[in-house]
Amino acid sequence: MLVRIIDSISEFSGKISAWCLFLIGFFITFEVAMRYVFNAPTVWVDEISRVLQVWVVYLAAAYVLKHREMVTIEVFLTNPNTVWRRVAESFAIIVLFMFAGVACHYGFELWLKSTLAGHTTDTYLAPPKMITHAPVWIGSALLIMQGAVQLYRVWTEDIPADNAMTGSR
Repeated sequence: MLVRIIDSISEFSGKISAWCLFLIGFFITFEVAMRYVFNAPTVWVDEISRVLQVWVVYLAAAYVLKHREMVTIEVFLTNPNTVWRRVAESFAIIVLFMFAGVACHYGFELWLKSTLAGHTTDTYLAPPKMITHAPVWIGSALLIMQGAVQLYRVWTEDIPADNAMTGSR
């Protein structure tokens, strides 16, 4: 039950990321038209696009991990269902926990500090920094949860053969 909930959250975060990328493309196209066709550039497209890109990176990480699309190198452990492969996959997830845990912890502290202090960015629009700091800890927390699910799967399910090894996509 919990595994399905975390998988659903990761799927949803991946879809949000995809729609954010669509919006970024739309906004940039809009900016090009405004700047070069109407000679009336906007002040908001660049900043909004950058904020959305930060959200995309952190929200998409759990989705990418769920679909086993993170970078993997399989020179020695090509058979996905050996004990050594499971140990290697577990080790990789534990290292991921360390990095995501640090990012989540310090990202939350930074977000909380900037939220409570009411900090804004030093830009023309001056949005609250909580908007730019939140994806770090939210995305890292999602990555930790999906990593726990993947670690559970490593030891309870067969590890799927990678697409590069099977030649399928």
